[in-house]
Parts: sequence; structure tokens; C-alpha cells
Amino acid sequence: MPGPTRILLADDHALVRSGLRMILDNEPDLTVVAEAADGFDAVAALAETPVDLVILDIAMPRMTGIQAAREITRTDSTARVLMLSMYDNEQYFFESLKAGASGYVLKSVADRDLIEACRATMRGESFLYPGAVTALVRDYLQLVRQGRSLPDAILTPREEEVLKLVAEGHSTREIAETLVISTKTVDRHRANMLQKLGLRDRLALTRYAIRAGLIEP
Repeated sequence: MPGPTRILLADDHALVRSGLRMILDNEPDLTVVAEAADGFDAVAALAETPVDLVILDIAMPRMTGIQAAREITRTDSTARVLMLSMYDNEQYFFESLKAGASGYVLKSVADRDLIEACRATMRGESFLYPGAVTALVRDYLQLVRQGRSLPDAILTPREEEVLKLVAEGHSTREIAETLVISTKTVDRHRANMLQKLGLRDRLALTRYAIRAGLIEP
């Protein structure tokens, strides 16, 4: 039988780490083998101690949890990452997933959700707290329930190029000149994107571009 999941726990508050460690170490299939007080120390500790799962607080000094997650997923192909946050924040949630995290747990309900989140992550599943089920995720699940085939990416590379320029405030003519296509083609791409994403206007497209990481908020 495989041993318990080895966990690296990173949070800049020692009391929080202590409480979370008690929750985790109380489970026979989970064990905290290393701790860190910031993202920089978490990345360094990972180089010294073999772990299966890294739990990162988002708001830490020196290097945030999201920055650490990017570094860990870039350099370590085996350790999985779970984010902890005080904030029910859609932007943090999407940034965490983009950084390679498998889940997002709110500290306010960590005593209820953290254990299941760890186990789900180690099963190769994603753990999402209820508030993180945004319109984008709901649309995706709706497609699954309808049994429709899902493309590898919602938008084509060309549509993403158009979307980025739309979100940056460029006019149809400017986009056409930049991409060396006709204004009619730009309009067709915009209409296709609105239909695919179930959105209504330029503002909604801009919000989607921010969530998708195509532009800075």
C-alpha cells in the first residue's frame, strides 16, 4: 500500500499553519512533512523535501502563493498544488488555476473542505468551492450535460488574437490593419466569439479576456 500523502504547508501565519497541520495530521492518509512561511521558502523547501502535495496561501510576503505555484508547476512535474485563501475572489481563483493549482479552498471553511480538497487533488480531480462556479464554468458544464463535443480550446488562435485586441480597446479598423484581414472578417470573428461564449457585448468580451489571462486587469 502507498504511504500517506506527503504535504508541504505554506502560510505566513504560524497559528494558521499550526491549526491546518492539526487538521491534516489527524487523517491517516495525510501527513505534513514540511512548512514554509512564504512562497520563496516553499519553493526552496520543495527542493529539499520530497512531497506529493503543496498547499499554498495566496497572500504571502516575498513571493505570493500564485507566484510560487507558477514556479513549482514549472520546475516540478510530480507535486500537485492546492491554494488557500481568505478571499472569495474570482480573479484569484482563475489566476490560481492558470498557475497550475488543482483547487482553491477558502480558509473560512478549511476545517470542512481542506481534507476533501487534498484527497480530490491526489485523485487527479479539481476542487472548487461553491462560489467559484462562475458563469464560464456553468457554461462548460452545460455543454457536458448536453453531450456536445468539447474542443481543446473554446476559441481558435485567431479568435484569441481578435479578442485580445478588442479587449485592449482597438477599433474594428485598427484590428483589421494589425492582423492584415478585412473589417468584415473582424466582425465575423467577434460575432462567432459572442456566440461561442454566450456573451452579449464588448464589455463582456473584455471581462472574459481578463479571466482568460489575455490581458491584465
